[in-house]
Amino acid sequence: MDKLRIDKWLWAARFYKTRTLASEEIARGRVEVNGQEVKPAREVKIGDTVGLRQGPVTRTVVVKGLSGTRGPAPVAQQLYEETPDSIKAREQAAERRRLAPEPALAIEQGRPTKRGRRELDDAQRGWGDRWSASLDDKES
Repeated sequence: MDKLRIDKWLWAARFYKTRTLASEEIARGRVEVNGQEVKPAREVKIGDTVGLRQGPVTRTVVVKGLSGTRGPAPVAQQLYEETPDSIKAREQAAERRRLAPEPALAIEQGRPTKRGRRELDDAQRGWGDRWSASLDDKES
């Protein structure tokens, strides 16, 4: 076997749990072969460079083997080799996520109390139905 569909290879290499998921990700433009966007039926061969995005993680791998069946993880890892630049970028992204502040800490006071909610509502109702802050001229 010297060529294999990209969706089948991604499934066999355990990047995606099902071929359907692999096909959907390819259709969304999250997979490239040799720098070009592809369709699920695109065939890959040994030596091709595959770039794929899984959530926040972007990986670049070189195809080292082809398999039409999904096997255990150690066998699947022999089908590709991740590039050193990709490994370094993944590690840096993981470190940035680890050091990033907790989003919930940005909320200083949390939800308003019942009293605070009423004050907010009263402040919004203060303008009434007027569309601007200027006084309306009433000509009779």
